[in-house]
Order: sequence, then structure tokens, then C-alpha cells
Amino acid sequence: MSGDGGDTGSGAGSGSGSGAGGGAPLRVGLIGAGRIGASHARLLGTRVRGARLVAVADPRPGAAEAVAAPLGARAVLDPDEVLGDPGVDAVVITASTEAHAGLVEAAAAAGKAVFCEKPAGMDPAEVQRGTAATDAAGVAFQVGFNRRFDRGFAQARAQLAAGLVGTPQLLRSVTRDPGLADPAAVPPWAIFRLTLIHDFDTLLWLHPGAQPVSVYAVADALVAPGFKDAGLLDTAVVTIRFDDGAIATAEASFSAAYGYDVRAEVFGSAGMLTVGSPVGTAPVRYDAAGSHAATVRSDVELFADAYTGEFEEFTAAVRERRTPAVTGRDAHRALAIAMACIESVRTGQPVVPATGVPSGAAVPR
Repeated sequence: MSGDGGDTGSGAGSGSGSGAGGGAPLRVGLIGAGRIGASHARLLGTRVRGARLVAVADPRPGAAEAVAAPLGARAVLDPDEVLGDPGVDAVVITASTEAHAGLVEAAAAAGKAVFCEKPAGMDPAEVQRGTAATDAAGVAFQVGFNRRFDRGFAQARAQLAAGLVGTPQLLRSVTRDPGLADPAAVPPWAIFRLTLIHDFDTLLWLHPGAQPVSVYAVADALVAPGFKDAGLLDTAVVTIRFDDGAIATAEASFSAAYGYDVRAEVFGSAGMLTVGSPVGTAPVRYDAAGSHAATVRSDVELFADAYTGEFEEFTAAVRERRTPAVTGRDAHRALAIAMACIESVRTGQPVVPATGVPSGAAVPR
């Protein structure tokens, strides 16, 4: 499955203390030292301009130390030590999915700016509570939809905004992971809440202003059929209809033999736009036997620059005391589609997604 996901001693909220203002780096504490947490920590510690990783928390013995030590950060077992530390300006949440919502609210209560890996909650209500908590605390809240920060995807959106393909009529987003190592470890409905949620956000972002009015999903265990009775779904296709008549599809598989494959397409009245490739930026060689290219094998390989970009946006938003480019409202809309998919699979019927959320997000104080 792809993507796992100022000095606040005065209690004045993100950006209020010396660590988040002026030329001082944003002091970041990371909670959750798993696969994606370790990758994010390396980026924060070595690549993200304006940020400094100062602490890593994980309750598993040795996990935080293994990530923090090479980066010169402090390792702790208890996330509360990070949340209560006046030397931490912001937190990055990469803990288990079920813990996201509670950690968002706890971080807001501690006056820390919050970056949370997707999903920001197990259901839209949890995301809405986290958004309300960060709004009330006046702290920045960004959710990790990294494709928005990929150069190719960003260029695609700019071309769509310029009207270069006319009126969008058909949209498509694809995520194919390179392999399913342990089917038993996949949480229920992960294909919608953890994987395709990226595609839902991408489709909403590439088609701004349009509202999804109908969601129909089909899913099965085609990669590991022996785990279907245990709740595994490893292959899915989703159809989304928008209020302007456009139709979108999103598809996912947990096992692409050729590598990690993320792509999008928009077909419009004046042309078509595609973005993404399983070969990334690798060269393609042609000879008598055909064409040859090395393919990308993981999200952290394909999207290293995009992950860096989203953290630089978060850092800038906190330091400039403004709302980040990706908000809790965006997280709510994408998760609402994921929940509609779950209901559609259960009922075999199209479902109207509950994407309505309070408009806007408070600008951090």
C-alpha cells in the first residue's frame, strides 16, 4: 500500500515563538518511526529548507532511536514528550492510521502546528474534529497529499487551469503498488482509505470547483484471493460523477509486477493531458529487441522531491502564519469519497458522498 502515512511555551499557537519566526529553523518533532516516518525524518533532517528535525517519538523500543540518531535528533518513547516540549514548534504525524485523529487534536491542544499523513482520521467526522481543533488553536494543519507537489502533476494542473484541454469530460487516476508483501497485515478497507485516497484528492484537485455527486466502487482480492474472507481487498475500480457532468475513474492494485505506477489523465473538449510514468525520469533505451527502461519501485523513490516540497510548503506556512496549501477540508473531501466507496462495495449501489464541510479554514494566528 502506498503512502503511510515557534517556541510555543507561551501557548500562542504555531509561529508564536522564536523557533518559527525570523531566520530560525522550524523545529519539528516526528511521531511514528515506521517506513514512511523514517523516510520523512530523513527528508526533514537533510533536505527540507527552513526546518530542523529535533525529536522522534515511537513507543516501540529502539524504533525512534534508529531513526533519530543518524540525524542528530532526540529519541523518545512517549509522543507526549514531543507535544509537551517547548523546543518543538511543529509535529509531523506518521503514526498508525488509527492514531492520527487523536494526535492531531492533542497537537493542536499543545499549540503545535500539525502535518499529518493521510488519512487524517478514520472517517470524515474525525477529520472535521481535527480541523476544528487546529482552527480553534490557531495552528497550521496540513495533510500529506504529496502528488500536488510533484512537478509533473503541478504542471498538469496549471495547464488545465489555463484551459489547454478545454472543458474536462473524463478524468482518470491510477495507483499500482509494486507488491503485496504481507496480505494479513493490510487493514480493512485500506485500498480506499490509505491508497485510493491519494487518487481521490488528485481528481478533486485536477477538477477544482466541481462537486462529486455519485460514487460507485467495485473491489476484489485478485492478488491474494486466499485472504478475501479475512477482509482483504487488493484491487479496485471507482467511478465518480461530478455535478458538471464530468466522469472520473480511479483504480488501484497492490501488485504491479513492473514497479510503482502512478498516473493521471484528463480528457477534455479541446484535447487530452496525461502525467506520470512507472519509469519516472529514467532514460528509455531502444535496440533491436525493443525498448528498455528501469522502473521506479517505491513511493519514496518516485516522490522524494514531492515529499520534500510538501514539507517546505508546511514550513513556509507556519513561518508566514498562513493557511497551508493542503488543508483539513481537502482531507475531509477525499476521505468522504473513500467512505462512499466502502458503502458502495457493501451495497453494490452508487452512493452520494458526504463531501460537505464547513467552508474555509482559519488562518493560523
